[in-house]
Amino acid sequence: MTMILTAGDFDLTEEAPAKINLALHVTGQRADGYHLLDMLVTFTQHGDRLGFSASGHDEFSLSGRFSPLLATEADAGGNLVLRARDLLRQAAREAGLATPPVHIHLEKNLPVASGIGGGSADAAATLRGLARLWGLALPPDEITALALKLGADVPMCLASRPLIARGIGEAIELLPDFPSFAMVLGNPLVGVSTPDVFRRLARKDNAPLMLPSSSSNDRAHWIEAMAGLRNDLEPPARALCGEIAVLSQMITDEGALATRMSGSGATCFGLFQDLEQARAAASALHRLRPDWYFQATETIEGDA
Repeated sequence: MTMILTAGDFDLTEEAPAKINLALHVTGQRADGYHLLDMLVTFTQHGDRLGFSASGHDEFSLSGRFSPLLATEADAGGNLVLRARDLLRQAAREAGLATPPVHIHLEKNLPVASGIGGGSADAAATLRGLARLWGLALPPDEITALALKLGADVPMCLASRPLIARGIGEAIELLPDFPSFAMVLGNPLVGVSTPDVFRRLARKDNAPLMLPSSSSNDRAHWIEAMAGLRNDLEPPARALCGEIAVLSQMITDEGALATRMSGSGATCFGLFQDLEQARAAASALHRLRPDWYFQATETIEGDA
């Protein structure tokens, strides 16, 4: 009988929290094609999990609900976790540091390509986990530079704390006073192409993110502020994927204080009064659509 591994079976574990775009404003486009974004970002307690152990040779294994979708990609060596391992190893070796073989295990609990930074969070957790396992003392700005090479979302996932990100995602400002929210994540398990979403944008020079001038850790204050914010990718994503509108309405009907799509979709989130209400809503939603993904969780608060 084959033993099924989980991240907890390894020498050390690293969480890879889901990244939630509470707001995403598309404010322009660079000459190289990259879109300029203003984002209000938070992270959830729920996410993927990675395990790391010293090994006789490099290994990579998978478990979790959504691991079958990654299996072929991992076999081809295209997985962001393996790219993160190789980039960090190269940087460490150039600094004369040892990077012995490692077994990395990815527990894939988040839907793939769903607008909540799953792959980017996994890559960031790989950088954090291997730096611990290998005892690397590389400067933080060097780790951040490696993260950016892996993708525009990876530096913010490296922080995994509430933040504002601007530019293509590399200009990050942490929000130490930001509160935690009870949240339901929902995904219809339908793929939405990010390039297609951007191509369908009606305009690319939308108004920038304007946040309240006074910093506050009051949830009601932020929920009120969010009413004036947007995800500019939501209208084109809804045009491509009709399930997003259905999902958003379902979450709203369960009593969410605010509902929005995250990233380029198709994941939507609802903010709830407390975790008990969020869990009740997720259970009700699961009964309505057992073939879709629903998860109650809480977001990580700022570390003031």
